[in-house]
Amino acid sequence: MVTAARQPKTSLAKAGAKRVVGVREHSAQQTRESILRAAIKVFAQHGYEGGSVEKISRQAKSYDRMIYYYFGSKEGLFIEVLETIYRRMNDAEAELVLDVSQPLAALEQVVHFVIDYYRAHPEFVTLLNTENLHKGKHIAKSLRAREYSSPAIAVIGDILRAGVSQGLFRADISARDVYLLIAATGYFYMSNRHTLSAFLGENIDAPQAVAQWKAFVIDTVFRVVNPHIQPTQ
Repeated sequence: MVTAARQPKTSLAKAGAKRVVGVREHSAQQTRESILRAAIKVFAQHGYEGGSVEKISRQAKSYDRMIYYYFGSKEGLFIEVLETIYRRMNDAEAELVLDVSQPLAALEQVVHFVIDYYRAHPEFVTLLNTENLHKGKHIAKSLRAREYSSPAIAVIGDILRAGVSQGLFRADISARDVYLLIAATGYFYMSNRHTLSAFLGENIDAPQAVAQWKAFVIDTVFRVVNPHIQPTQ
């Protein structure tokens, strides 16, 4: 037990100095976060080329120089934007409570999560579309990009192993392929919902249409992992 006599003494001046530093650090973090939020909105609306530093500064109620101070360049800011949207999806996914001992229900829950997340966060889809137009050259420079796919694939891997052990799933299906199937069906539907609605002559973003699509995706995924369906050569 530490007695009062042994505790280090702190002068009022030093304590005050620490509080000032804390306030400054908090203010700096707030400024940085404000710029990042503004950048997500501006890049999603105007793309990479149209998302100028000036527009982002105005949206953030900040100054151009602060973007260069915190992020180094417009490209550095865009890379962090991409990392941020991936991390946010991972964080949301981490909050899922999945019972892998019930692999069918868990896999269905993953499908619901992915499609619902894309619909709730259209900026995620828009920003990835923008980066794909640039052939992924910005995210390729990220040091953290690979971290964000691993958890999702690992979760699906756990579900598949449980399904195999219970005789429900085929053993020759990779978690990566199932992940890509779910992500692709959800992403395509969301990213092309406007043009598809015009092409098909129906509002595929309507709740009933989305529910029907979810059911179809779940059925497709279950058919893929079913051990009684032979893989195509």
